[in-house]
Amino acid sequence: MSDLWQEAMDHAVGVAKKAGEIVRDALQNEMNIMCKSSSVDLVTKTDQKVEQLIIDSVKEKFPTHGFIGEESVAAGQSCLLTDNPTWIVDPVDGTTNFVHGYPFVAVSIGFAVNKMLEFGVVYSCIEDKMYTARRGKGAFCNGQPLQVSDQKDINQSIIATEFGSSRDPEVLDKIFSNMRKIVSLPVHGIRGSGSAAVNMCLVAAGCVEAYYEVGIHCWDIAAAAVIVTEAGGVLMDLEGGPLDLMSRRVLAANNKTIAERICKEIEVHPLVRDDAPIVTK
Repeated sequence: MSDLWQEAMDHAVGVAKKAGEIVRDALQNEMNIMCKSSSVDLVTKTDQKVEQLIIDSVKEKFPTHGFIGEESVAAGQSCLLTDNPTWIVDPVDGTTNFVHGYPFVAVSIGFAVNKMLEFGVVYSCIEDKMYTARRGKGAFCNGQPLQVSDQKDINQSIIATEFGSSRDPEVLDKIFSNMRKIVSLPVHGIRGSGSAAVNMCLVAAGCVEAYYEVGIHCWDIAAAAVIVTEAGGVLMDLEGGPLDLMSRRVLAANNKTIAERICKEIEVHPLVRDDAPIVTK
């Protein structure tokens, strides 16, 4: 009997490689940059071209599957997660990085059935690093197994986070307050690649102990969520409960000890802008 989900994962890897070629080629050419919610929330023709490539490829191969894509939602489609097989895609995670040539740009493809993530593919295409994971079968980077850090002391840890696209002073005050609390624990440092998917893959690879952020979307984290857990890490909501893929906040860590320590410090701030229509059914 054929393994349909493995077939889907193999397809995701193949289309991610093709998407990466488009991204690398676009870096050599002039980019048409547009703004979405603000002057720092960017989208390019490459985002749209890559997403269309993935949609067309998936629809041809798996015509009954659903699709949640960043640019599709931005164009007005609902963000609907059902029990049906659903592809959750960020065509260019790290668009601002891409615009500036900063080398952390990822094609992120997650796949869920019955609202459970089955596999994730994150292709950091400028680095040429292909992160993959399937539920129950481990996580890999370019075919080599991944394992989270075994560090349990927050004071010996590096924590990743991002500033997001909001420039509302109240939101920024919360972000900086949270960062100050984390740095003051103290930790070894705070880092950020500019890509949620890459940050989470760095947790899976043992390079950082944790990553947290408020304001992300399901397409930013779906694929990497599988990679983190299959590498031995944990996923949580920033208020301490289980991760809700549609909640717009995430904490990925190497272990529960580190995760719970971060939760004690973080004050979750409400977002008043850039809210995509999130629906579960």
